Amino acid sequence: MELRQLQYFVAVVEEAGFTRAAARLHVTQPGVSAQIRQLERELGQPLLDRSGRSVTVTEVGGAVLTYARAALAAAEGIRQTVDQFSGLLRGRVRIGLLSGAGSRRFDLASLLADFHDAHPQVEISLTEDTSERMRTALQRGALDIAVIGLVDEEPPPGTSCQVVVDEPLVAAVAPDDALLTPDADRTGIPLAALRDRPLISLPPGTGLRGVLERACAEAGFRPRIAFEAAAPHVLARLAARGLGVAVVPALPADEAAAAGLRTLEITAPRPRGRVALAWRTEGPAGPAARALLGQLRDALPVVGTGGGAAVTGPAGGARQAAGAAPDHQAAGA
Repeated sequence: MELRQLQYFVAVVEEAGFTRAAARLHVTQPGVSAQIRQLERELGQPLLDRSGRSVTVTEVGGAVLTYARAALAAAEGIRQTVDQFSGLLRGRVRIGLLSGAGSRRFDLASLLADFHDAHPQVEISLTEDTSERMRTALQRGALDIAVIGLVDEEPPPGTSCQVVVDEPLVAAVAPDDALLTPDADRTGIPLAALRDRPLISLPPGTGLRGVLERACAEAGFRPRIAFEAAAPHVLARLAARGLGVAVVPALPADEAAAAGLRTLEITAPRPRGRVALAWRTEGPAGPAARALLGQLRDALPVVGTGGGAAVTGPAGGARQAAGAAPDHQAAGA
């Protein structure tokens, strides 16, 4: 049994296929398949079910997977421990990012560039996905760190979070929308007023969509989603053209006006868009990921409903809200 075989096996499981695993590992697909079949012959049991459209683990493969990941983590730990004695940090860090989080408040490109300059031997991979899929990837170890939208007050099981955006959701409409005609000076509406209106929202699996659906359930109706888009600014543009009511994080008045929108705060209930830096509660497996997490936690704000939120986690202990202004482009994605 070789570490390379275990590496290929884990990659195929995480990518749900040989072709994607081979691309991730920068090797040929037949080579991956041959190494895993050799591992299965040595163990005397099939580890993968190849009969479906995607590759899945067998019962034996699922049991082996935990030990395979542990073996790979141990081998990487040995390499990194030796490197630390020479002052060198190396390894691979996998980061997940929600759509819209790369705006001015989340200049991750600069943060990652600074980290790369300080630690050029660390390989960083960045992927964009929905919050729901990234939470799953964090929990199974496919991601080390993620910026996700939160649906619940408490972080997902097995996950620690630092809330970096927390602001109310608003109904963004064109200036001639019927929601504005009864009272031109109104600043808020109950959520029930949107019961029969076409809504414009982020897709399922995003934090903002989850918050909206939960709030509508509390108000006694199901939202009528007419348009979906992956980025909040696209939602705003659709609303400005009169195609529906966009449910988005709060917009500064000047930005709303520049986009051709009026916004009304949603009340009764008051849903909020919350974005958090998230990691597994036990902390990332490698020192490189732990170092990057610490840098991100120092660089990003800590905010919370009502003016502050204490955050605990293995990468830096408890922290108190810094009071920085959040970024509406990213909240709840």
